[in-house]
Amino acid sequence: MAYPSNRPLNVIRVHCHMADVSAAGSAFAISPCRGKIIKMGSVTHAAITSADSAITSKIAGTAITGGAWTIGYSGAAAGDVDTAVPTAAFQVNEDDNIEFITDGASLTTCPTTFFADIRVGG
Repeated sequence: MAYPSNRPLNVIRVHCHMADVSAAGSAFAISPCRGKIIKMGSVTHAAITSADSAITSKIAGTAITGGAWTIGYSGAAAGDVDTAVPTAAFQVNEDDNIEFITDGASLTTCPTTFFADIRVGG
């Protein structure tokens, strides 16, 4: 089995926790430096049911283009990972908040962890 490549030293990961992705709301992380968000996503801690949860994201109140993804309920299980790669409006400054927003469309309480990978300096 081949080993995966190492994470570049200039890419850091920030994360935050949401108590229930099935309830409409937001969770926030803080950027520790200036840079560019190159990947973002979520991992669920339980299965969701009935409908998908649509996730969108913002930096300091500005929507991130390409920063949306769906947490699917079909075949859902704890540990499911979903990701997105932003295409524009993804520059962050030190102490900017990164907001992850759920539409709350799914059912079943599902704690979720969100993350953003930031390439330091842009």
